[in-house]
Amino acid sequence: MTDDKTISKTLSFWLRHRPDAAGLTLEPAGWTDTDSVLAALAAERIDCDWERLLSVVEGSDKQRFELSADGARIRARQGHSVEVELGWPQTEPPELLYHGTVERFLAPIRAEGLKPMRRHHVHLSPDEKTATIVGARRGEAVILTVRAGAMAAAGHVFFLTGNGVWLTDHVPAAFLSGL
Repeated sequence: MTDDKTISKTLSFWLRHRPDAAGLTLEPAGWTDTDSVLAALAAERIDCDWERLLSVVEGSDKQRFELSADGARIRARQGHSVEVELGWPQTEPPELLYHGTVERFLAPIRAEGLKPMRRHHVHLSPDEKTATIVGARRGEAVILTVRAGAMAAAGHVFFLTGNGVWLTDHVPAAFLSGL
């Protein structure tokens, strides 16, 4: 039996980066047909019916995915490398936000700040605990503090996703501490 982690990783790959790998088409806001996703999972011999998909979506610790109100469509909430417009509201950030990383990335961050890399936005956490979990995926976490309030006052735009992740285009090094 396929574990939930495999389903989640497969959904992340398809819904964020390579919908074509599953024969899926994403609408401009990132949505695709739930039945098509289930058929693609079956074609990959990944054991997942509607109830299991719902369980993976609702049970995801990071709430990576969301279903439309009628359950007919599914999308990834953030982290896309394909072009989508998710429609998250522009929101005034709190004074401080956090970013988890690891030591080996600090030199380029010191030089250029936080960049979205292959994603559309830089992802920021509302608290140090969440940032620590994110950073620890790649090794021993280093937590950077982002002076988000000062960034907003300087004209930087922030968006807040439905699962509490803060997004911005770039965080200049001047707004970071913990380096």
